[in-house]
Amino acid sequence: MSFFVQRGRRNQAFTEPFWQEWIGALESATGKVVNWRTALQVATVFACCRVIGNGYAQVPFKLMQKSGRRRVPATGHSLYRLLSLKPNDWQTSFEFRQMLAWHIELCGNAYVFKNRGISGKIFELIPLPPGRVTPRQDENLRITYDVAGLDGTTRTLTRDQIWHLRGPTIDGFHGLDVVKLAREAIGLAMATEESAARLHKNGIQNTGVYAIEDKLDKKQYDDLAAWIGKQFAGLQNVGKPMILDRGAKFLNTSMSSVDAQSNETRKTQVEQICSFMGVLPIKVGFSDKTATFASAEEMNRAHREDCLSPRWEAFEQSAMINLLTDEEIDAGLYFNFTEEGLLRGSAKDTKDVILGYVNGGVMYPNEGRELLDLNPDDDPASDQLRVPANIVGEPKPAEPAIPAPQE
Repeated sequence: MSFFVQRGRRNQAFTEPFWQEWIGALESATGKVVNWRTALQVATVFACCRVIGNGYAQVPFKLMQKSGRRRVPATGHSLYRLLSLKPNDWQTSFEFRQMLAWHIELCGNAYVFKNRGISGKIFELIPLPPGRVTPRQDENLRITYDVAGLDGTTRTLTRDQIWHLRGPTIDGFHGLDVVKLAREAIGLAMATEESAARLHKNGIQNTGVYAIEDKLDKKQYDDLAAWIGKQFAGLQNVGKPMILDRGAKFLNTSMSSVDAQSNETRKTQVEQICSFMGVLPIKVGFSDKTATFASAEEMNRAHREDCLSPRWEAFEQSAMINLLTDEEIDAGLYFNFTEEGLLRGSAKDTKDVILGYVNGGVMYPNEGRELLDLNPDDDPASDQLRVPANIVGEPKPAEPAIPAPQE
């Protein structure tokens, strides 16, 4: 494990080009340097990452197994505990999945080292900073990963050792860097934010030219500049009148925030950044005055369908092909986000939906109780479908439970 642990020596990995790309940045047209660190200082970028990260992490993620028509949690498999509770010694499953989501959204890629035992079984999942990993594809389409360790060395690992999660990709093996692609939108948001901050720092006063008729020598110029700065600059001098002598004139040369349409620009940048991240503005706390409770509910539904569901599907498939063997997949093992918790509406809506499923013969009463996190009812009738009276047929008991699968 020394490859992942600092040994007290100088970290040579920081001199590598991909580290410079990770810590370094590209300059936007506004002159602002944009990378993942500076981008996170923009409230909209941070909020988008938080919304997506929580969408990954707050929904239970379980290893399941199909057996005939039944699906049960594969609690006997070691990956069940790793992915649903404790992937390593220092992280919970929530923290682990939330961090991977932030890596994907900010850098386009997330990398996890699959620590295996002598038997080949995965017993630990170690997340790697994206800046320390460089994927490469050779002429035979084999993908390898150059990983810079904290001890200054670099090793080449194979696909069997790295779980690589990608965002949208063009070449098929490396995800697109959204922060770089959105650097102009993010840079303009940073510049507008700084402009507003400087305006308030100066007491929301316009700047301009202090012109006098006589010629000033260097000492007179320095004294006058210091006097103006002390008397009229800053919040403490807001509202103080400027007294001009020696025929001096003050010529305003700046635009106010209204003239510059700062508020409009800041609102537009929220929408632009949300477009890049695929998040509805209402989910980051930005909405116009036309939003209602009814429209907010539809927007939450759209957020689940358009933002989270595709990411859940990509995460599930990536976990299956990277963590499970072909034999385990053929045996019916699969990963699944349990999204029912996000689908609940008000208490009345939840009651109506579950009652509709139970009384309509779609769900056993005990299954409805399970959705509400209630213990099962001991009455045998609670494990039978309630077939409506207008449908011919006898109530069918639930299929007997099958034992949890083992590795």
